[in-house]
Amino acid sequence: MKKQFAQQLFAAHAQASSSVPRSAICQFMDNTLQLLFPELAEQKFNSEKDILLHLDLLEQDLIKILTGMPLPQHLVPALLAKNFITQLPFIYDLLLKDAEAIASEDPAAQNIDEVIRTYPGFLAIAIHRLAHALHQLQVPLLPRILSEAAHTKTGIDIHPGAKIGSYFCIDHGTGIVIGETTVIGNHVKIYQGVTLGAMSVAKEMARIKRHPTIEDYVVIYAGATILGGNTVVGSNSIIGGNVWLTESVPPYSRLYHKAQIRVSRSEDPEDSIVFSI
Repeated sequence: MKKQFAQQLFAAHAQASSSVPRSAICQFMDNTLQLLFPELAEQKFNSEKDILLHLDLLEQDLIKILTGMPLPQHLVPALLAKNFITQLPFIYDLLLKDAEAIASEDPAAQNIDEVIRTYPGFLAIAIHRLAHALHQLQVPLLPRILSEAAHTKTGIDIHPGAKIGSYFCIDHGTGIVIGETTVIGNHVKIYQGVTLGAMSVAKEMARIKRHPTIEDYVVIYAGATILGGNTVVGSNSIIGGNVWLTESVPPYSRLYHKAQIRVSRSEDPEDSIVFSI
């Protein structure tokens, strides 16, 4: 029994298509973020030459990772890595705007430095923008590994295919789910527990737009669920906590979930129910 199981496992390992450990991919992600943000860096760069050297090392590391992964024949690791590094200035600019948005929207944030160092929402956005760039280059698997690394670290699940505009603010963030075909505009703010998801669809419909579109300057409060590829939340709208939304709303809408809460009070404390477990 034991020998047969070992044979089964060896066959699975021998047939595995990727030889790149998850730890190497996560290290590449960390190295990239440490280069972009001195607040996260574990080493000090003393000159522009050091920065250029580190950029070259990042490119070489990405080539090694991509070479060890199953890629379609038309995708060349060296060219993919070069294109990714070329996009870093654009990604960096977007992330600075995200950090600015979080710092300006959250009264608890002291400054941008604190946001970059400590906020899980910023970390999730940062990793997403890296993963999205690789997704746009049609790199398989690697973007999903990055997004799941962010999910593990922050509790925020953003599919690398989601398109997110500038000045994106995640406040608290735990439990947020943003689906693959979601489109988010500029200056959008969302709180913990928000789901931007799909209605139940068949597997063969995987390539259609299944997730909502959120236009500019929308605020979505905690626990709201917005579903469906045809659902559009108009600009400058506010979606209240625990709202369940499956149809479009026009710009400047205000949607709130009205819970019925009944409070009763006993005149005699002895009438209070006491549970003994």
